[in-house]
Amino acid sequence: MPRTVLKARRWVATAVLGGLLVGCGSADPADDSEGEGGRGATSRTSVEVRPIEAAREITDARNITVSLAKPPEKVVCLVALCDDILAELGMTPAATNSALLAHPKFLGKEQAAKIPVVPGGFLSPEAEAILSYEPDLVIGLEDTHGKLAPALKGATTFWPVQPGTWQDSVGYLRDLAALTGRTAQGEKAERTFRTRLAEAEKHRSDATALIIFGSDENFGVATPETDVAAGLFPKISHYPWKSRGVDGTYSLEEILARDVDVLFVETLSFGAPDGKLSDKLAKNPLWSQIPAVKNGKVIEVDSEVWAKGRGTRSLGLVLDEATAALR
Repeated sequence: MPRTVLKARRWVATAVLGGLLVGCGSADPADDSEGEGGRGATSRTSVEVRPIEAAREITDARNITVSLAKPPEKVVCLVALCDDILAELGMTPAATNSALLAHPKFLGKEQAAKIPVVPGGFLSPEAEAILSYEPDLVIGLEDTHGKLAPALKGATTFWPVQPGTWQDSVGYLRDLAALTGRTAQGEKAERTFRTRLAEAEKHRSDATALIIFGSDENFGVATPETDVAAGLFPKISHYPWKSRGVDGTYSLEEILARDVDVLFVETLSFGAPDGKLSDKLAKNPLWSQIPAVKNGKVIEVDSEVWAKGRGTRSLGLVLDEATAALR
């Protein structure tokens, strides 16, 4: 797969495996056990939610400490996880570089259009522009936006996040709920997600599922080790896909041999949209032989939610769409 597509996927699904969460963001350790089908495949998700206490300082799962003099009101989001968490807490960002909030289950296009967009795009947001919004807190992806920290130091607080699992996402939700004092909203959002996941586990499908991503016939496979949404799938289906590292992926021949029953497709656009990935792959004669294609079980999904969101609301939408398709 070309490096442009590989690099793009790093933006939307960074491969970082989190350990047990600690402090305000800690999750149920039982949720982290591994099973034959992938991380957490055999463990049953607890629906219990520990109380969140308001705090002026938190230490997240990656041992990064964030200290604020007062609850943050103006938050600039450089990663969609931030937008997702703010939505769960009943807040909106002072500015963002994500299109996630335009989804109808978030703000919708009309309301999302009122939020300023950070110039420079996801890879190179402009520090001067960020500071022009006078943020109390800036949240970005550690391996992408960490280079901004020196330019923001002294003017605002920068929080680098790096979600690798759904437990990480819950931890970040709890941490920001503590910092903002919106503890009840944080607990409700966590409980809603845990309940959704636990319910989906009760009705785990025997169908073989697959998530692929890309912009053309050079596609990639989302694996539980490299993708937060894919990390849910061993809990709700047969998902026999393992990471092959940055330079490795699966061929259509290998996918055909696995008898995929339900295929989820994330079309990643570079510039103006130029068609669905599934339509492009249909030009390959092997594509039509995949059981999911034969049976009309190819679902084009919203990459803003499935690949970029990574928060409890986005992952809840992934569960809803996935379980409906896997029935």
